[in-house]
Amino acid sequence: MTTKDLHAVMNEHLVKELYAAYLYLSMAAYFESENLPGMAGWMRAQSGEEYQHAMKFWEHISDRGGRVRLLAIDEPPSDFKGAIDAFEQALEHEKQVSAEIDKLYERAEEEHDHAAEVFLQWFITEQVEEEKTAQQMVDTLKMAEDSPAALLMVDREFGSRGTATG
Repeated sequence: MTTKDLHAVMNEHLVKELYAAYLYLSMAAYFESENLPGMAGWMRAQSGEEYQHAMKFWEHISDRGGRVRLLAIDEPPSDFKGAIDAFEQALEHEKQVSAEIDKLYERAEEEHDHAAEVFLQWFITEQVEEEKTAQQMVDTLKMAEDSPAALLMVDREFGSRGTATG
């Protein structure tokens, strides 16, 4: 059985995943205002994926005898200097999430909660992919940085992302 303390930090992380969904939704709104529908769609899909991650925490907490407690969600930024800035912020956010997952895993190890360790292993693997994808997006945007035509091509490419699978 998971301890109350581990449930508490998992609840805190659940809210961080909801914040991530909110952050990406804010970025989607920014891209829509900039007439970049592909990037807006990519961010909306990412928001949905982050919401799914929060629900995984919800289910784990509940399945392990805990009670989900929803805490306040901070307001995300809504203005960005451009596409590169938004995706760089997304990359930094994913790095922060990775560090948080690592701390949760270490906590589960300390408490000998093997079920939580297995659960969190999925997120560790997922975060490797999240960081890789965000870095690729930043790199791609930097290549198109000074060309409006290239930015539109990149926007179209980003818009080809299907529904969230995470």
